[in-house]
Amino acid sequence: MNHKHLSKFLSLILRHKPEVVGITLDENGWADVQELLDKIKQSGKEINFEQLQEIVANNDKKRFTFDETRQKIRANQGHSIAVKLNLGAIQPPDILYHGTAKKYVPSIMEKGLLKGKRQHVHLSGDRETAIKVGRRHGKPKVLIVHAAKMAEEGHVFYQSKNMVWLTDHVPPNYIEEASPS
Repeated sequence: MNHKHLSKFLSLILRHKPEVVGITLDENGWADVQELLDKIKQSGKEINFEQLQEIVANNDKKRFTFDETRQKIRANQGHSIAVKLNLGAIQPPDILYHGTAKKYVPSIMEKGLLKGKRQHVHLSGDRETAIKVGRRHGKPKVLIVHAAKMAEEGHVFYQSKNMVWLTDHVPPNYIEEASPS
């Protein structure tokens, strides 16, 4: 199995369904590395510690992180299961971006950005990342989020280790469509 497929499989396990391989994440989303490797092998997929290290180091979205001892691993954000990432609130920049597919824009402009099954709405600090995210869902559309104004008005923001901005909900009055570049 190549690294891209293993990375997607790790995302499934560490963000959404650890039961797929029969592991349990602790309350902060950490999994024991050796147990994870053993259970993945038992599920019929080949992975060793060196491959896992390469995936963590080279994942383009920096989705995973080891603890300081490299005995535990977790996803940095994007969970659909309840975990405490222990992120402190942080002041966002004036503007953040959200990438989506053009077909979703009317609903977003009506209801705002909703976290859906995830723990948070995901925002990026740059337009290029938002475009990449939007492409995964169809013809990309970039939305501008007036984050500093949201924070001034009581909305809380966090930033994950891989620099993704997180918040609970973005009401439509803080969103505008970015002009095409």
